[in-house]
Amino acid sequence: MQQMRTEAAEHRNELWVCHLGVTPYRQAVAIQERVRAARRADALPDMLLLLEHPPVYTRGRRSSEGELTLGEDFYRERGIEVIATDRGGRITYHAPGQLVGYPIMLIDAVDRYLRTMESAIIAALAAVGIHARARPADGPDYTGVWVEERKIASIGVHVSHGVTTHGFAVNVTNDLEPFAWVTACGLPGVSMTSVARELGASGAGGLQRLRTLMAEHYCRAHGRVPRTVAPARLGIDLPGVPFGATAEAIPA
Repeated sequence: MQQMRTEAAEHRNELWVCHLGVTPYRQAVAIQERVRAARRADALPDMLLLLEHPPVYTRGRRSSEGELTLGEDFYRERGIEVIATDRGGRITYHAPGQLVGYPIMLIDAVDRYLRTMESAIIAALAAVGIHARARPADGPDYTGVWVEERKIASIGVHVSHGVTTHGFAVNVTNDLEPFAWVTACGLPGVSMTSVARELGASGAGGLQRLRTLMAEHYCRAHGRVPRTVAPARLGIDLPGVPFGATAEAIPA
C-alpha cells in the first residue's frame, strides 16, 4: 500500500483515463466504489472512467415516483432497468451510444466542480461543431449542458469524504425516445438532443471521437495531463467485479 501511495503522489499532475466499454450499471457502481476507496486511501490518483451502459433509467436522490409516468412494468417490458442511485439530480436514461463519464476525484468545492465539468463538456462539443451552454442561474434542475433549449448532457454526482463518484452522460448516437417516457431530469416536456441529432447521421465521428475529445478537454479543464490506463491497472478486474463482454482493455 505504501508503494501505491508513493506512486499516486508521483502522478498527481496526471488524470488517469480508463475506458470500460459497455458495462452494466450495477457493475459500474461496484467499480466506482472500489476505485473511490483506493482514491481515498491515496493509492490512486484522480481519474476518469469512460463507458456506456445497457438501457437503464437511474433515479437520483431528488427523484419522485411521479417521474416514472408510465409505470415500471412498461419500462421493464421494453428491456429497460430502473435503478435508484445515490447521485444528485433526478431521473435520467442511459443506453449504448451515450458517452458516460465517472470522475473519481478529490475535490474541495462541489459547485466549482460541477461548473468545471460543464465547461469541459461544452469544449468537447465545440470541437465537433456544436455550440452548447450551461444554465447555472436557472437552478439545480438545469445542471448539465444545453444546445439552445435542448438538453444534450446530464450531470449528477455524489461526494463522500471529498471524493466524487457518478458524473456526466452526453447523448451522442443513442436513441432519445425513452427520455420522453419519463419526466426526464424532473423537467416536464424537456427536449433532449444528441450529437447525431444536431449534426446528422455521421455525428461528427460518433462516440469514439467524442470520447477522445472528452478525455482531452476534461483533463485540460482540471489542468492535468491525461494518461490512458487499462482496467487491470486500477485493480477493477478483480473477481466479483466482472466487465461486460465488450469492455475495452487498453494497454497502460
